Amino acid sequence: MKKAQITIDKYFLLGKVDDRLYGSFVEHLGRCVYEGIYQPGSPLADENGLRKDVAALIRQLNVPIVRYPGGNFVSGFRWEDSVGPKAERPAKLDLAWKVVESNQFGLNEFMAWTKEVGTQPMMAVNLGTRGIEAAKNIVEYSNIKGGSYYSDLRQKHGVKDPHNIKLWCLGNEMDGFWQEGHKTAMEYGRLAQEAGKAMKKIDPTIELVACGSSALNMPTFGTWEDTVLSQCYDEVDYLSLHQYYGNPNDDTPEFLANSLGMDQFISQVVAICDFVKAKKRGKKDIHLSFDEWNVWYHSHEQDTKIEPWSQHPHQLEDVYNFEDALMVASMMITLLRHADRVKIACLAQLVNVIAPIMTSDTAAWKQTIFYPFEMISNHGRGEVLQTLVQSPTYECSRGDAPYLDAVVLANDDETLTIFAVNKDLAEDLEVSCDLRQYEGYQVVEQVVLHHPDLKAENTEAEPLKVVPQKAHTARLENGRFTVVLGQQSFQMIQLQKQK
Repeated sequence: MKKAQITIDKYFLLGKVDDRLYGSFVEHLGRCVYEGIYQPGSPLADENGLRKDVAALIRQLNVPIVRYPGGNFVSGFRWEDSVGPKAERPAKLDLAWKVVESNQFGLNEFMAWTKEVGTQPMMAVNLGTRGIEAAKNIVEYSNIKGGSYYSDLRQKHGVKDPHNIKLWCLGNEMDGFWQEGHKTAMEYGRLAQEAGKAMKKIDPTIELVACGSSALNMPTFGTWEDTVLSQCYDEVDYLSLHQYYGNPNDDTPEFLANSLGMDQFISQVVAICDFVKAKKRGKKDIHLSFDEWNVWYHSHEQDTKIEPWSQHPHQLEDVYNFEDALMVASMMITLLRHADRVKIACLAQLVNVIAPIMTSDTAAWKQTIFYPFEMISNHGRGEVLQTLVQSPTYECSRGDAPYLDAVVLANDDETLTIFAVNKDLAEDLEVSCDLRQYEGYQVVEQVVLHHPDLKAENTEAEPLKVVPQKAHTARLENGRFTVVLGQQSFQMIQLQKQK
């Protein structure tokens, strides 16, 4: 059995977890909105058409923010089309996904849904085909109490009180050639600066997220961040990162090593943000919003067969397997290990579209990736400890990849929580940690997500094939903690001070 070691010190704190690290994403894409969160006429929906079974599963995930309405969709979106009487809302061609958008679910329906599931909005504005005027108008519609054209229009639409949306994305992936209204870094940086300035004049309490690179492998990565932030540093509060990973070559060790790439991506963007701060003699840190991340590759072939200009087709409906759940756990551990600078993150997406939750007309069920997100979201709050990992490694294209991914958190209720992934596909891993600083603590819970078949999936027919199980291999004796992590497994161990 291989051995690894975790080293922590109770006084070496990395930073407090911002709850928004556990955000998600709802885009007008495929069946995420229609037949996902919203299905009027369904026996599973409430009087407003909101799927009650889906809402219940979302509440289990404890998602504090949801990004909306895109994604690529937002770069062609007229927000005015999505409000007012439904019979008067126009159906529009969505060039991003080559579908017809009915606009029957819009801004006010989304805000009602956020209250139903207990989350907050992260609203994106269109800086692709639109700009400053539309951006400031939607802030006025959403956040001003009344007495102006757009705030009065909201009240005319039946929404008396302002939505008070506090977090706004300045466009989406504007570095991407696929984006409607794609811009150079200088063009986008200036537009973000001026749009942000106008939006904050309407409501000075809002926070703004500027578009960073939409992937680490973008040819403009680095220079894009520098140029954009050099223009809009004073107006924005966060810079975004997007990254998806896949296993198209069926090389699981290589696939699981992608968390190293995610770690590198974050560190490099932090360095650029700090460079711009120094260059501008700035006083504020630009924090990061990793507002699109997930595993995505299973659906690529089937998506080529979708009939153009249909409405909410089965699109990007990846069916996740067990190894995808391991990868999601490693990505979340990576986010936590950068909690000092990554303050917002959004699993993309929430329902049906590359999502932890799937639906049919008769049921909703949890995909394999639901479980690591649920466990970490619900128990990964508090302070992240500087977590040093000494682990055996294996060779991959990124260099030497540790078999062990791990992070330790100190919670407010005198609980220590350890999240750990053993990426070894053949051998258990014994992990130790000196916890003599935590006198009086005991192991109170150990939960394991494991399946012998890496390709095992949860489906409507077999929704419980991959589920967490209780385990009892964790020990704390004389201040020395040990746990056996089974091969190819994700574990959550909690220790609590006994009264």
